[in-house]
Amino acid sequence: MEQRTDEKPPGAAAREETGAPPSRLVILGLLLGIVLATLDGTIVGTALPTIVGDLGGLEHLSWVVTAYLLTTAVSTPIWGKAGDLYGRKGAYLASIALFLGGSVLCGLAQDMGQLIAFRAVQGLGAGGLFVGALSLIGTLLTPAEAGRAQSLIGVLLPAAMIGGPLLGGFLTDQLDWRWVFYVNVPVGAVALAIIALGVHLDSTPRTKARIDIAGVGLLTAGILALTLLSSWGGTTYAWISPQIVTLAVIGAAALAAFVRVERRAPEPVIPPRLFRDRNFTLAQVLSFATGAAMLAAASYLPLYMQFVQGMSSTTSGLFLLPLMLGMIGAQLTIGRRVSNGGRYRMYPIAGGALATVGSLALLTLDVSTSAWATSAVTLVLGVGVGCLMQPSMLITMNSAEPRDMGAASATTTLLRTIGGSLGVAVLGSVYAGRMAAVLSDRLGRDGERLTGGSVTPELLQDLPATTRDTFRAAVTNGLHGVALGTAALCAVVFVASWLIREVPLRGRAE
Repeated sequence: MEQRTDEKPPGAAAREETGAPPSRLVILGLLLGIVLATLDGTIVGTALPTIVGDLGGLEHLSWVVTAYLLTTAVSTPIWGKAGDLYGRKGAYLASIALFLGGSVLCGLAQDMGQLIAFRAVQGLGAGGLFVGALSLIGTLLTPAEAGRAQSLIGVLLPAAMIGGPLLGGFLTDQLDWRWVFYVNVPVGAVALAIIALGVHLDSTPRTKARIDIAGVGLLTAGILALTLLSSWGGTTYAWISPQIVTLAVIGAAALAAFVRVERRAPEPVIPPRLFRDRNFTLAQVLSFATGAAMLAAASYLPLYMQFVQGMSSTTSGLFLLPLMLGMIGAQLTIGRRVSNGGRYRMYPIAGGALATVGSLALLTLDVSTSAWATSAVTLVLGVGVGCLMQPSMLITMNSAEPRDMGAASATTTLLRTIGGSLGVAVLGSVYAGRMAAVLSDRLGRDGERLTGGSVTPELLQDLPATTRDTFRAAVTNGLHGVALGTAALCAVVFVASWLIREVPLRGRAE
């Protein structure tokens, strides 16, 4: 392996060149990438009923979210390693440009197939947004200075995560659903300008090594097989069908081969040495669960609020504000305490417990639950997810060596994205299966047609009262399945969090 020439503490190389920490405007520009990536994973949620009503293809609804998350997941480690090898600023700018191109194409889609394909293109660019911002922050700032950026992330990430449904609902109601994609363009243009003009780094490549193409191919095959298995299992195909068994074998074989290739590659896309640190490994478990819990809430609660409680897209976004405020409040508190020298191990433990309780609390929702009670129930889940989100990023960056900052950021982003992708796919299958069971049981063939048809909240009001009530009961039953799956995952995180060790943050004065 080539001898590295940049083994310096994070922020040292940039500090030697600029002589001062980057301005707040530059930090804001970096964080806009995180906002874009997170916002687009959730902004579509409240617009989905209208999109399906316009383009059709209710049976492919989950793929509007899954296609984006899948390509984001497989491209994330590529962007991270490309930044480590060839320059983090250039990789970040390229990812923003690709993301904006995909956003415009999504807004121009004329059918569900086109929208899913363009969402995949958009996801390819999104894979570099989060990891690009985190790796540049790790390069430009020391860990002590990065605490301030972590606090900003603690505000912006949940705001984008749950503010997405609110903004998506507003744009859908007031303009057109296509604007949930077009809105990315001005924000991305600002980020491009700030980063291009404000970030100054040595552009010399770190090494002459090539990206691990074999590793990327195997990782892509494994993630794709698992995502298809999660989406089709129990719905399109039976769990013991030849198709599902084949996907399981392909996924397991691809991931096993990926691990073997990474151990031998000169520049592995995900360095195995990262996982020798127990805290790093546990942080990835937290990232995976956080992605699943956040996307489950953002994707399926708006459907319940619109179909069962009759809310508009905008109103359903507003009633998710407690979820957002719970995340923001938890992260602001954690950021302030950790930056002042406080311990962090207790937060993921508390977060796992609260997220489990908050998920189970969703089981109390039914067709007669008031809108205000529904909104209040989401607060507990929001606080729990907030207590998991920031510690996972903090532990990841504190556990990785400076030379692996890009790969480490990519790994935690990858795991969060895979968690969201598989979470939406698996829970989407559960949701669709439980919903179809109620419709078929009560309405027979008419229920089967409703499952595969184009039903929007507006069209639901025109159906007979009996059919309307049955459809609402089916949606509620589907949400309960999502809640049980999320609770089980959060319970695993609660147990795993007890294994985290309190390791002092690097760079902090002893």
